[in-house]
Amino acid sequence: MNSEPMLLATPSGDGLELRPEGPWIAANVSRLEALSLAARAAVDRSKAVTLDMAGVSELDTLGAWLLEKLSRRAASSSRSVEVVGIADNFAGLLDEVRQVNRHNPVPPPTPNPVLHGLHDLGKSTVDAREDIRIFLQMLGALFMSVAAVLRRPRSLRLTSLVYQLYRIGWQAIPIVMLITFLIGAIIAQQGFFHFRRFGAESYTVDMVGILVLRELGVLIVAIMVAGRSGSAYTAELGSMKMREEIDALSTMGLDPVDVLILPRVAALVIALPILAFIGSIAALYGGGLVAQLYGDMGPAIYIARLHEAISVTHFEVGILKAPFMALVIGIVACSEGLRVKGSAESLGRQTTTSVVKSIFLVIVLDGLFAIFFASIGM
Repeated sequence: MNSEPMLLATPSGDGLELRPEGPWIAANVSRLEALSLAARAAVDRSKAVTLDMAGVSELDTLGAWLLEKLSRRAASSSRSVEVVGIADNFAGLLDEVRQVNRHNPVPPPTPNPVLHGLHDLGKSTVDAREDIRIFLQMLGALFMSVAAVLRRPRSLRLTSLVYQLYRIGWQAIPIVMLITFLIGAIIAQQGFFHFRRFGAESYTVDMVGILVLRELGVLIVAIMVAGRSGSAYTAELGSMKMREEIDALSTMGLDPVDVLILPRVAALVIALPILAFIGSIAALYGGGLVAQLYGDMGPAIYIARLHEAISVTHFEVGILKAPFMALVIGIVACSEGLRVKGSAESLGRQTTTSVVKSIFLVIVLDGLFAIFFASIGM
């Protein structure tokens, strides 16, 4: 017997006789794969293939599978395939290999679109109920923490609160002023451009003042805070959750809500009204600059018209929304951070979810406030 495997291919008329010889085992895998590849062209040209196994001295699963692949290649084109000379000690292995991948996987049934839609609706309902439960649970934990601080004011972590105010308040002023200034300028430019057709350019000031003070000032700032500070809160708490630092706080007897969440949410509730006020002033200034450069309206006329168009009520309507929006952003951001699992993918997913949910809830809350203030005549 040969010490190295061989595969002799002998043409016989329109047929082909394949005679594997030697040890067809995994130790000779490189040689066996080369022999198998070289024989494929001859197999494809033949109408009948005879595989004579009498010369095989050793056989394992790898060798049996390579020979079986040659047999299946010949049979796939409706050629006749005959396997002869199988030793008794190899027959069982070859029978097992012949059964591998014989049956095509059953295609999954096509789902009923109506049932599939109902399934998605039910899953979304269950997920929404879970989100509401977590939101209310976090809100209740915050109220309990605030009550504890009111009973013992010294338990408030003032250093952490001031630091969070610096981060989300003071450091956010430049970007808030820039964005709101541009928003006010764009609204004024569009107002002058369209109102000019009707000779009502002065009403642009009314539109800018009312929109900025009642709606856009606080809404734009809240969305920016949700994207900037809310995502940071989720990422920070999520990273601490992954490193088990929150569990360590609980083990030390410290409440994570008191230590981590209350200072952050309180800082948001304090900072967002201030940022909304600064943003509204920047937007009005942007509108005034456009009025002077594009609408030929001097600063004195712009301020006088603004004084006639708006009132303290408009400012109150806008600024009263800010603490509630801040509370929603803080609760969503912190609760999503605590839902992070042990992977970076989970951290990224929850951070994205936090921003999307916060912005959605801020817009919904703004709509509810608009309906409420309209119903009471403000």
